[in-house]
Amino acid sequence: MQIYSAPLRDMRFVLHELFADDQFDASAAFAEFTPDLYDAVLEEAGRMAKDVLLPLNASGDLEGCRLENGVVRTPAGFPEAYRQFRDGGWAALASAPEWGGQGLPETLNKLVEEMICSANLSFGLYPGLTHGATTAIEGHGSEDLKRAYLPRMVSGEWSGTMCLTEPHCGTDLGLLRTRAVPQDDGSYRVSGSKIFISAGDHDLTDNVIHLVLARLPDAPAGVKGISLFLVPKFLPRDDGSFGPHNGVSVAGIEHKMGLKASATCQMQFDDATGWIVGEPNKGLAAMFTMMNTERVSVGIQGLGVGEIAYQSAVAYARERQQGRALTGPKRPDLPADPIIVHPDVRRMLMTMRVYAEGCRAVGQWTSRALDAEKHAPDPELRARATDFIALMTPVVKALFTDLASEAANLCVQTYGGHGYIREHGVEQFVRDARITQIYEGTNGVQALDLVGRKMPANMGRAMRPFFHAVSNLCEEMAGSTDKTLAAQTAALHQAFGALQLTTATIARKAMKNADEAGAAATDYLKMLGLVAIGYTFLRAARIATDRLAEGSADAAFYEAKLATAAFFFDRTLPQATASFLVIKAGSKSTMALAEELF
Repeated sequence: MQIYSAPLRDMRFVLHELFADDQFDASAAFAEFTPDLYDAVLEEAGRMAKDVLLPLNASGDLEGCRLENGVVRTPAGFPEAYRQFRDGGWAALASAPEWGGQGLPETLNKLVEEMICSANLSFGLYPGLTHGATTAIEGHGSEDLKRAYLPRMVSGEWSGTMCLTEPHCGTDLGLLRTRAVPQDDGSYRVSGSKIFISAGDHDLTDNVIHLVLARLPDAPAGVKGISLFLVPKFLPRDDGSFGPHNGVSVAGIEHKMGLKASATCQMQFDDATGWIVGEPNKGLAAMFTMMNTERVSVGIQGLGVGEIAYQSAVAYARERQQGRALTGPKRPDLPADPIIVHPDVRRMLMTMRVYAEGCRAVGQWTSRALDAEKHAPDPELRARATDFIALMTPVVKALFTDLASEAANLCVQTYGGHGYIREHGVEQFVRDARITQIYEGTNGVQALDLVGRKMPANMGRAMRPFFHAVSNLCEEMAGSTDKTLAAQTAALHQAFGALQLTTATIARKAMKNADEAGAAATDYLKMLGLVAIGYTFLRAARIATDRLAEGSADAAFYEAKLATAAFFFDRTLPQATASFLVIKAGSKSTMALAEELF
C-alpha cells in the first residue's frame, strides 16, 4: 500500500529552525514573506500531493503513456491533475515575478518538489523539466525569447524539455550530430534525432518548448562546437496564437522499467525552426545552467521516493503480525506481535528514516545556498554560495538517489513477499527510484565530477565553505556538557578528519595516476555526503536538546529527532570512516584483472 502524508513538522524544522544562523542567510530578499505564509504553502501543497497526485501514482504506473497519431497521451486523470496544479499556481512558485512567477525562495520550493515527487514522481517530471528550461532561457536567452516564451512556461501553460542525448552518444556530448543551419531572418533550421527525452511530448500543455543541443555548420569538433537552440513544437504567432507544426515529431516512446506515466520520447527534428540561446559554440555553458538545476531536483526526486517508501514501510510494519518480540510478547491481546517490534525491522525502518531526514536537511542547506547565490546583496556571500553549490550538486544528485534506491528496496524487504507483488504498490518505488541514479548524469559521472573537477578547481576553493562549516561546528560543540552531544561531536570530528585525510590522499595519488581518483570517486562522494548529513544531525540534536530543556510543548518531535540522530551517529556515520580504508587501498586491485579475463 502506498502511504503518504507530507512530513510537515520536519519540513518546518529544516525551514525555520535548523539553519537560522548559518552562512547562507538570504532572508532579507524575502522579507515580504512570513513564516506563516511558508507554512500555509506547505500545508496546501501537502493536501494537493496527497489528495490529487497520490491517487494517480499506482494507476498511472499500470496504464502508462501511449502514442496515438503522433501525440503522446498521458494516463487517465493526469490532464485534470495538471490543470489543478497549474491553476493553483504551483508551476510558478519560485520563478521570477518579472515573468509571472511568485518569487518564493528555493528553500520552500524544494520542499514542495519533494512532496510532489513522493506522491507521484512521474507527474513531477513534467513541471520539473519546465522549471529547469526556464532557468536556462532566463540566464542565457535574448530579451525577445524571454518575452515570447517565459510567461507561458512559468505559468505552466507551456512546458519545456532538454534534448541532449542521441542514439550514439550520451555522456560524451562531443559526439553529437544534430545540426543547425542559420537562416537570413536570424532563425536556424535544426535537424537530428534525440532519445531519452523526458516529457518530450504529452497532452498536458498546448505547446512543448525544446532546448536542443546542436552544431553549426562551421562549428569546431568536440564539446567546443556545441550550441543551444530553442525549438517549439508549434510556432507561436505574434498575437500568441499557434502557427504551423514546427517539424518536431515523436518517433516513439520508451517502454521503461519505471516512471511509466512520464513520457520518455524519441524525438525527431526535421528542418525545425529554432533560435539560438546564448552564444554560438557555447551551448554547453547555457545547458549546464539547466542541467545543474535539474541535478539538484533529481536529488530531491530521490528524497521524495525515499520518504514515501519509509512511510509505506512503517504503516505495514505496524499492521503485519508475525512472531513474538525477542524479549517477550508486546501485544498479548493479539495472536502475534506487529513486526515493528523486531530489531531487524527497526534497523530497516530507522535506516530509511535517517536517510529521509538527513537528505531533507542537506537539501535545505543546499537550497539556502541557491537563494543566497541569486539574492544575497553581499558579493562575497554570493561567491561562497556559488562554490558551495558547485561542490554539493553532484553530492545531492548521487547520494540522495543512491540512498533512495536503498530505501525503496528496504521497503520491499519490510513487506517481504507481499512487497514483491504488484498489488501492494511498493515494488513501484524500486522501479521508479532506479532511473534517478542514471539520468542527468549517472552517479558514477557525478562522483568523477566531484573528485576530478570540483575538488581540485581553483586550489580547492569549492571545498572551503563546506569544510569551514563542519570544522566550526565541531569546535563550537567540543566543550558540550551534554554527554550525548559530546559523543556525537567526537564522532563527526573523527569522520571529518578521515574526510580531510582522504581528500589529501586522493589529490596526491591522482597527480601520479588518474585511475586513483576514478577508483576512489564513488566512495569519496558517499563519504562527503555522510559527513554533510552528520553536520545537519549534530545541529538538529543541539537544537532538540535545547528545546527540550526549555520545556517545549512539542517534546515528542524533538525526542524523535534525538533518537533519529542517535541512530545515524551509531549505525550510519561509521560508514564514512570505513570508506577511508576502501579509498586507501587504491586502484591496483580494481584495475588489475586483464580485460580479456572479464
